[in-house]
Amino acid sequence: MPKKPLIVIPIEAPVQHTAFDLYHTLVSALEASDERLQDGDVLAVSSKYTAISENRVISLADIVITPEAEMLAQRYHMNPRMAQLVLQEADHIFGGIEGFLLTAKDGIISPNAGIDRSNIPNGLAVLFPQDPYGSAANLRLILRERLNVDVGIILTDSWLMPGRLGTTGVALAMAGFKPVQDERGKMDLFGNPMQVTQRGIADTLCICAQMVMGERDEATPFAIIRNSGVQLMDIKLSPADVSISWDMCLYIQSLTAGLLQQELTMRK
Repeated sequence: MPKKPLIVIPIEAPVQHTAFDLYHTLVSALEASDERLQDGDVLAVSSKYTAISENRVISLADIVITPEAEMLAQRYHMNPRMAQLVLQEADHIFGGIEGFLLTAKDGIISPNAGIDRSNIPNGLAVLFPQDPYGSAANLRLILRERLNVDVGIILTDSWLMPGRLGTTGVALAMAGFKPVQDERGKMDLFGNPMQVTQRGIADTLCICAQMVMGERDEATPFAIIRNSGVQLMDIKLSPADVSISWDMCLYIQSLTAGLLQQELTMRK
């Protein structure tokens, strides 16, 4: 049977910058768009929109700057309050460039611990949701209980690919389906067994959603992904289901412990 075409439907909603009810806002947005969720859909939700609904908005003026933050701010030419906020939020700081620190946060390598100052009044910053996976799972449960519909959930964010210009989508958290599809041991087109490939299903769907959700003034914090083919299931997920240890990461390990000796590099 031929596969159904993948459909991605943008859902506009009001701009928010203080806490609000995410579920009721979603339902109102669906009604205004004359759209309905269907069993098997994956609903992409802006992680920033989710965070704002949970009142994860910080006034930079309220941040108390420590000596460590002052040092980081001077070294990387940052707003000291922003440096302090990154210190507080990041699970780990690797280093940085002018204006940005490279961090690990909730299983994602991202600039400034995912703290966002775009599309929010000046002087405010939006943090990641306190518990992204809990937020995704809770929204899925509410939709099932109140709308009697079984959907997957992705909290979408954007990040920079190493060595590439421009942002792309990344799934901060998800609920209702396995985010990675293991292809190892399966045959390729020529009958050769796959050795290392594991498909990032959640991240790939997130990229599809980002194409219609936008990054600027689109005011489209939701997108319905239909006919994705993912198998919905009740499973508890965490960053461990999508992230790997740093010593297994090609980028991090190669640029730290895996660096070539200087004399070998100089010969090239």
